[in-house]
Amino acid sequence: MVEAQYEVMQVGEPKFPPMSLIKIAGDRNLITRLDAFGPNTFDENVAEMQKTYSHPDTGRIITFREPTTAESIIALPYDFANRKRKILDPLWLQLGRIARTSEGVFVNLPKRDAQGKLITDEQTLKSFLTSDKKDKGIYLLDGDFGYAGYETFRQGVQDAGDFIEGGLARVLNHSQSPEQLKEIASKKNYPLGVDVRGFDPGSELALRVAGLGSVTFGGRRLGVGGDDWYDFSSGDFGGDYYLGFAFGVLK
Repeated sequence: MVEAQYEVMQVGEPKFPPMSLIKIAGDRNLITRLDAFGPNTFDENVAEMQKTYSHPDTGRIITFREPTTAESIIALPYDFANRKRKILDPLWLQLGRIARTSEGVFVNLPKRDAQGKLITDEQTLKSFLTSDKKDKGIYLLDGDFGYAGYETFRQGVQDAGDFIEGGLARVLNHSQSPEQLKEIASKKNYPLGVDVRGFDPGSELALRVAGLGSVTFGGRRLGVGGDDWYDFSSGDFGGDYYLGFAFGVLK
């Protein structure tokens, strides 16, 4: 008779760190990380998203991709009081990539190739803006790509209602009825309204990251920024001001 051999295999640490997720259902369905990545520059947050993690229930290998501005806005309202305290009051939520031009703002630029290189040529971007795609002054195209001319919104301090009706809110939320931004900017959350800043025209196309954060008066006014940088590789652009959080979308 062959003697039995025994080998104990203990439960160990998961090979990849498990990530808590949140499933969002509605006009669109997506799954994001429950806790935002950061605080860091946007490029560094995206690099963290692209690492390998494990699903909290199944243990399968998962990874994340960077969000569009609309996906970030859709994810934000969950447990908003807590997220406001942790993300918006001290720093910024990095919504997604934008491009400022002399005439308006492009959001969520389309990709030129499978490697994810963005189209950044202004004339090429403008070629997508055909008259049949224009609706209520703005353009909402596939992939959350959109465009709002400066004449469709205004900068500075304003009531939440004025901001929500403007082209910037609609193009960032990729909706003619930006309900999630309306909820975020409500008087309950921000009794002093909204301050839009950093969306100034320039002679050349400027790649930036749009962000939301609490500004002034103890976080009682919502700041909507358009001048956040990707990283600090080309110099010092203001220290912690350009650090923030970003939601990763399950790939």
